[in-house]
Parts: sequence; structure tokens; C-alpha cells
Amino acid sequence: MSERFTKRWEDRRDQQTFTERIKEAVRPPGPLKPRLDQAIRRIEIQIQRLDKASERFSQRDKSIFARIVDAYTKHDMARANVFANELAEIRKMERMIMHARLALEQIVLRLRTVSELGDIVSTLGPAIGVLRKVQTGMANVFPEADRELGQIGNLLSGIMVEAGQNTGMTIDFEAANEDAQKILTEAATVAEQKIKEKFPELPSGIPTVPTGEKAPETS
Repeated sequence: MSERFTKRWEDRRDQQTFTERIKEAVRPPGPLKPRLDQAIRRIEIQIQRLDKASERFSQRDKSIFARIVDAYTKHDMARANVFANELAEIRKMERMIMHARLALEQIVLRLRTVSELGDIVSTLGPAIGVLRKVQTGMANVFPEADRELGQIGNLLSGIMVEAGQNTGMTIDFEAANEDAQKILTEAATVAEQKIKEKFPELPSGIPTVPTGEKAPETS
């Protein structure tokens, strides 16, 4: 670890004892860590926004579902089918939001475990991969989230590159992509289960609301 890198992590090195410096070399608190904490806070804000969006879609879901049941009980199948198609699109959005939320939540949990310099490179690689995929899914639906996630991804990339340069560690892109895909796949599975538990099924005779799609492959 270079002297320059150590100083970048430490805010008040001149006021520390020798023992404290040794400890902080393993678990540094300085400039890089605040930037990491900032990224975590920004991701958490996006999670909160997704929660609000999910609530809006949930209310819309209930309204449309009630209309389907009403049309169905009146034997107006044409109207019921129109509402069923609308509900399918709403639930597709709800599934995407839940998938994104769960994936971001996993990223926050992982980022909070970073306590050593080496953890930065190994943890941020998959985290950035997940952020990029979530960002892609948000692009046409939540433009603001798309931009914010892009900025967060750039922030994390800068931290990872800097850590890699100063520790001599290299990024294992294959392992990072595999880890990112695992996070996305697990999030998709949990999201699908939560959607099934949260929303009632349509009456028999109404076209089934499509199930979720497979999580996209990372590149």
C-alpha cells in the first residue's frame, strides 16, 4: 500500500498513534469511505422512491382488478379482457420495480460489509454490474432513476479503479459478472414469489397475467 493511497484514506493521520495508523491501514475511514457511504445513501434514496412507485401501482392494481371482477360478474368478457390486459402491464411494472428494489437492497447490504481495501475491488465489481442492469430496466420508465443510478455507478467505478490502482489488485470481470447475475436471478425469483403472494389471481376464464421474465444476462 503506497503512502499516497494511505493518506487518501485518512483524514487526520498526523493526530493518530502508530497503532491507530496500523489499524486504519486495514480498515481506513478517510476520503474513499465517505464516498462509499455517499453511494450507499443515494442507493437507499432510490429504494425509497421505488417503494413509493410500487405503492402507486398497487393502488392501480386493486382498482383495475375490481373492474375485472365487476365485468366478469356481468358476463362482459370483452370488457374484462381489456382490463385484464391493462392489469398485465401494471403487474409487469410492479414485478420490475420489486426486482430492482430487491437487487439494490442486496447491493446496499454488500457495500456495508466493506471493511478492508481488498473488499472494495471484489465487492464493487458485482455491485456496479447490478446497478447497470437495473439502470437499463429503468431507462424508459423512470428517467430520473436511470440518471441517478448511472451517476452512482460512475461513483463506484471511480472508487474501485482507484482502489485497484493503489493496492495492485486486478478486477476479475468474469467472477464479477457471475456474482452480479446471481444477485439478479435471486432477486427475480423472490420478486415473482412476492407478486404471487401480494396480488390475487384473476377469475377463471380471464387470460392469465403473464409471469415474470428471466433476469437479463450480464455482459
